[in-house]
Amino acid sequence: MATSGTTSFNLDIDDVIEEAYERCGIRNTKGYDLRSSRRSLNLLFSEWGNRGVHLWKVELQTQALTAGTTTYTTPSDCNDVLEAYVSTTNAITSSTQDISLTKIDRSAYAALPNKGQTGQPSQYYVDRQLTPTISLYLTPDANTYTFLKYYYMQRIQDAGGYTNQTDLPFRFLPCMVSGLAFYLSQKFAPDRIQALKLLYEDELERALQEDGQRTSLYISPQSYYGDRY
Repeated sequence: MATSGTTSFNLDIDDVIEEAYERCGIRNTKGYDLRSSRRSLNLLFSEWGNRGVHLWKVELQTQALTAGTTTYTTPSDCNDVLEAYVSTTNAITSSTQDISLTKIDRSAYAALPNKGQTGQPSQYYVDRQLTPTISLYLTPDANTYTFLKYYYMQRIQDAGGYTNQTDLPFRFLPCMVSGLAFYLSQKFAPDRIQALKLLYEDELERALQEDGQRTSLYISPQSYYGDRY
């Protein structure tokens, strides 16, 4: 038996909306219904920003460092910074070395007595405003600290036009449609809210569990020897 030989299945925004309405028992939609459903879809994408790290939205950013400058602005689509390191260049050999930085919270950063102290950066603090910023400690003191490199979580792109496709990998298509159907049921099919919510949460949980890195984890016990009296 022949197979299609393709793995390119995807859904346009209007297909997503149509499928979601059908799950609500609605087949004929008007112009306002389309606008309402697209708004609900964008709200769904925003809610996914509270569902942990989505690996397909993790991006590596390179920021040129300036001696004496502590704080740097992240891209406008940044949700949070996950990991960061500083690249240093050896003036003699021209070789580059990456130095990992430790992420600290607001309280730890506020407790630093001299935030403008210069030297080799070892820590960073992310101020999660509408556009997050990164503050380094220590402040770079020389041009040998050439770049700050960090992995940040991008926001999911808006739905946009009805002929667009979504900014999602294929494995998230089922839970996206289920999620939109659940959102629409709150407005158009209240009798189906509970059933559609259960289906949505179940499919989203499977997608989030799949969206991980398959690596080994090793845990070693720490030996402790107490004082003997």
